[in-house]
Amino acid sequence: MWSRIILSVVLVGLAAGLLMGLIQHVRLTPLILEAETFEHVAHGHGADAHSHGDHVWSPAEGLERTFYTTMTAMLTAIGFALVLAGFSFVTNLPVTGSNGWLWGLCGFFAVSFAPAIGLPPELPGMPAAELNARVFWWMSCIGLTVMGLYLLHRSFSDVRALVPALVVLGMPHILFTPPKAVVEASQVPAHLAAQFVTASLGANLVMWIVIGVGLGYASKKFESVFEK
Repeated sequence: MWSRIILSVVLVGLAAGLLMGLIQHVRLTPLILEAETFEHVAHGHGADAHSHGDHVWSPAEGLERTFYTTMTAMLTAIGFALVLAGFSFVTNLPVTGSNGWLWGLCGFFAVSFAPAIGLPPELPGMPAAELNARVFWWMSCIGLTVMGLYLLHRSFSDVRALVPALVVLGMPHILFTPPKAVVEASQVPAHLAAQFVTASLGANLVMWIVIGVGLGYASKKFESVFEK
């Protein structure tokens, strides 16, 4: 039974990641490539931009870049699907065919939307805070948002959990403010950055909904721990 459960979760993640990769190829990659042209202008052209450092490998444009981007999206979606299924098991809250979309929506809110309030998706060439500080805040925001959503669910049966839920949901944005970006001039147009944020959040929303609905379908098709 466990092998079928894991297989179904992996297949759901592959499907969601493949769709995410397609959206990235159509909507996100063109925006990234356009932003990279501004980045190259800001740092100098061609060889001058890389003459003072070691060459850093990056996939070639076209099929190779699309392949690696899609593979990364599929592995990421598999990981998210496993986490969502594991959370369902630990909390004894089943993912079903009727509430799978809601699970996906909560996953999107916790992992993509809430962190984007403080640290929106960034294009190449945009000012950014120090990496370790961003990762710490991102992980803290996700953890607190998941806890807040769980308390919010509990508040439907126990209204006393409502206030703690709202407090925990607001903590990353009020008490633990996101790290400040390094102040430097950016050549990336504001409208391009706004398009990238919107497209990124839209792509992640689709991926999470597919994960939630897919897990709900899997729980309906197989007898699994999702339906304890």
